[in-house]
Amino acid sequence: MRIAMISDVHGNLPALRAVLAAIEGEDADLTVNLGDLLSGYVLPASTADALIAAGLVTVRGNHERQVLTFPVERMGMADRTAHEAIDARHREWMASLPATVEPAPRVLAFHGTPADDLQYLMHTVDVDGARPATQAEVLERLGDVSGYDLLLCGHTHLAGSMRLPGGALVVNPGSVGWPAYDDDGPAPHVMEAGSPHARYAVADDVSGRWEVSFHMVEYPWEEAAVLAEGFGRPDVAYALRTGRVPS
Repeated sequence: MRIAMISDVHGNLPALRAVLAAIEGEDADLTVNLGDLLSGYVLPASTADALIAAGLVTVRGNHERQVLTFPVERMGMADRTAHEAIDARHREWMASLPATVEPAPRVLAFHGTPADDLQYLMHTVDVDGARPATQAEVLERLGDVSGYDLLLCGHTHLAGSMRLPGGALVVNPGSVGWPAYDDDGPAPHVMEAGSPHARYAVADDVSGRWEVSFHMVEYPWEEAAVLAEGFGRPDVAYALRTGRVPS
């Protein structure tokens, strides 16, 4: 079986279009979308239209939950931007999305961890910033996933994989639409892909166990950056152009 996966589109329609076009050439049996779909500063509503039309197997991320449940005054700017852009049809679609899904036998997809859409799985944040998580940390955050051979996550915007004891594979495809950001919780840290490319991954089990390949796609990121500047976010525009957080 061959599974393509995307995550963290964040309303970046030009990046989404480029990635979906690239995936068309991958001969995948299905494509899984790992959440954080619209909240951002490019084209939230048009991105929703494109994702609804694509009909991908999709889980909701923390930003979908926040847009649907937070009062406006509690929303961050990216969520408020999406909230103001989308309509009732988009909200109904978002509300229909599960927190976890099994898109194929012995495959589990989720946004952060299976139990928490805000927790990083493959990175750990401490007083020194973000670092790769240890295998022990990943196993603790996953809980009992003994019934699965492939575990798909997003949320950190950084591509990576980890082979667990017993052979199961954890994969984060990286971000389609937002390659770098900073955050202050649980401690100040930055997450940087290092280039502006849109990212996706493809896993297959042709070898007898799941293996993954990671892919970077060029797209008109200058177009996306100009739109972000139009929302008053030159910092996001810089991230879209460079894959880095402004220093």
